[in-house]
Amino acid sequence: MACVISAISSNSGKTLLSLVLISWLKSINKTVQTFKVGPDYLDPQQLTAVSKKACRNLDLVLSGESWVKENFKHYGGLTDYSFVEGVMGLFDGIGSSSKGSTAALAKVLNLPVVLIVDARGKAASLAALIKGFREHDKELKIAGVVLNNVQTPRHEKILLEVLDQINIKSLGSLPSCKDLYLPARDLGLAPAHEILDLDIKVKKWASIAKDYLDIESFRKLLSAPESNNKTINFLPKKETEFIHPVAIAEDEAFHFRYQETKELLEGNGMPTITWKPLENEQIPKEAKGLIIPGGFPEQHANQLSNSTISLNSIKMFSKKFPIYAECGGMMLLGKSIFDLEGREHAMAGILPFKAKKGNLKIGYREATTKNNSPITTPGNKLIGHEFHRWEIINESYNSRINKLWDIKGWNMEIKNEGFCNHLIHASWIHLHWASSPLILENWKRSVMNLT
Repeated sequence: MACVISAISSNSGKTLLSLVLISWLKSINKTVQTFKVGPDYLDPQQLTAVSKKACRNLDLVLSGESWVKENFKHYGGLTDYSFVEGVMGLFDGIGSSSKGSTAALAKVLNLPVVLIVDARGKAASLAALIKGFREHDKELKIAGVVLNNVQTPRHEKILLEVLDQINIKSLGSLPSCKDLYLPARDLGLAPAHEILDLDIKVKKWASIAKDYLDIESFRKLLSAPESNNKTINFLPKKETEFIHPVAIAEDEAFHFRYQETKELLEGNGMPTITWKPLENEQIPKEAKGLIIPGGFPEQHANQLSNSTISLNSIKMFSKKFPIYAECGGMMLLGKSIFDLEGREHAMAGILPFKAKKGNLKIGYREATTKNNSPITTPGNKLIGHEFHRWEIINESYNSRINKLWDIKGWNMEIKNEGFCNHLIHASWIHLHWASSPLILENWKRSVMNLT
């Protein structure tokens, strides 16, 4: 059947509960496929690190209903157990609506919902809170509640009585303790590579699951859906005698990418090669294209600035082959980055801007392209997602660099964003390549035409 792990609000413990459940399943030698609602990169990293199987994003806004259904049924049916971790609060979607929300996805996939609630400071008022969620959308089935941050046995007894009074099943109570602490950064949880002693933590989390959760109920709730036994073909493959390798930046500075991107490229004649700019590597000579995903280059600005072989390699590469860079990847192509302490560090200098810390920008974006890039032609319409705290300053354009596209989103005016020419696509906007055939077709054409 599988289920959705959701919450009253962000920071309630969805990922924590997910990690505890995965750890328990791994301890009994079971495989588990995890999914994440929405355009999230950090939570899936943690779920992947513990499950040892790539977490996959299910995003109704970026990918559409049919794509979400097909991927859930295919990948979820290949393991012993499966579940979906939600995003924000259960009903939180675009703006004040529930479009794209965890609730919307639960209904599309016809899955029951497990609510995790931060129990700090709560007693009888918990009843009103849970009843409100239950009554708000009666099409949803709330299978039960997990209480997080329970302070004492007395506190737990009170909360369990409250749930019993409103006929809501308790699926367990997680204590407030250091073993359940997950470090965070300004965009969410810390990246998986920053978790220390993960193997030790996984053993502790498995033990906590057995001691504090209703294991038998979860065993039924996490049962994997029946597989549709279909092979996922993101785009019909076109036979070609040519192979066109693509380098992807992948290290502690650049790691915001969807699992499907590599699969998509490799299934269409473009095997991927990992490139680590932080290690001062030259772009592999066999690469005919370069993808630089988002991440946290500002945290590694000094090391990147001193990686002169990497930076010079990008400059030379940009004159011959296509480059796709999004968010933090775009920052690498600029003149400089101001780090967390406000110190300026030189970057590749291919694009005419500097990047410094600014206000949070977040939300889905509808983009209409103005000029050619390696993945677009004028007039193309794409949907992406923006999520960053750095901003561009001293922005300019010249005869070699054009404006990329106009973007719009909830509660924002249309504005121009991004940089491009026939070899460069650089933007704050994250795109989901696997659910947009147009992106792959244009990228493949860009790579093939230049080899």
